[in-house]
Amino acid sequence: MKQVFIDANVLVAVMNKEYPLFSDAARVLSLADRSDYHLFTSPVCLAIAFYFAEKKSGTSLAKTKIKLLLEHIKVTTVDDKIVRQALSNLTIHDVEDGMQYYSALASGCTYIVTEDKEDYYFSDITVVSCCEFLRTCL
Repeated sequence: MKQVFIDANVLVAVMNKEYPLFSDAARVLSLADRSDYHLFTSPVCLAIAFYFAEKKSGTSLAKTKIKLLLEHIKVTTVDDKIVRQALSNLTIHDVEDGMQYYSALASGCTYIVTEDKEDYYFSDITVVSCCEFLRTCL
């Protein structure tokens, strides 16, 4: 069973049909329908994805897209402990990335799929792009 954390930029690419990333990002999200994959994202990623989807599609359609997404992927927890871990790790410069990381770690994720791999320079979890994940993990 692969536990995979999906970063906000992947969600945004799918929700807004942003090419060229859309095709690979959609294929990654489609793995949620397979029993050998569990996909996760955080409340923070969902908020970011909603913000960009709302800008493009309006509030009603953005909410519909988020609800559809939640039928297929699990949501991690970002609580006091996660926030404090992100703030306490002196190697992490972007607290939002730190929260995503510790949220993924607490959920048992072994991969982070993102198009901003350099944001997770501190990660002990394997960080890959959509294309890399599809090429190496399927």
